[in-house]
Amino acid sequence: MLKKEIRLKYKTLRQFLSEKDIDEMSLAIANKVLTLPIWEKTYFHLFLPIEEQKEVNTEFILHLLSGKDKEICISKSDFESRNMTHYLLTDNTKIKKNEYNIPEPINGIEVPVHKLEVVFVPLLAFDITGNRVGYGKGFYDKFLSECNPDTIKIGLSFFDPEELISDVFEGDVKLNYCVTPKSVFEFKIS
Repeated sequence: MLKKEIRLKYKTLRQFLSEKDIDEMSLAIANKVLTLPIWEKTYFHLFLPIEEQKEVNTEFILHLLSGKDKEICISKSDFESRNMTHYLLTDNTKIKKNEYNIPEPINGIEVPVHKLEVVFVPLLAFDITGNRVGYGKGFYDKFLSECNPDTIKIGLSFFDPEELISDVFEGDVKLNYCVTPKSVFEFKIS
């Protein structure tokens, strides 16, 4: 299936999810995240969900990370350069939605990308080999390509994988894992 078709399919499927569905499935995803071999790491990058897009509610994962005293980083996007700047999430971090309804830090302590050890990745869909489909702006592919090769990339999805995303290109960065409410998918990255 082509990315364009996949985007349409999963945006449509998400529209049928109620707030209760999203919360229940997001909690199930967070519980599955607990089973991943990531807990010896320190710096975790987490996306804050775009509620209007019915994304996975990462608040449950945020509480897990916080409870385990992890350093949590969130990003601010620059739509002109397609760059993401990463900030440490602290009690003093002020968050505001940008014009695309993405919750972002207003300012804070900047964290260099090479410090990030685990990155939770938003997506619309993924396939059985670890390729993902996002919204098509390329922010995460650019960001993930700047990470260390051993940075663990974890997709979060309400839905099971597609068999194949047929129009993957060289700049697309594969996931190490994708977590759904029922399963953890692990991918071999060559």
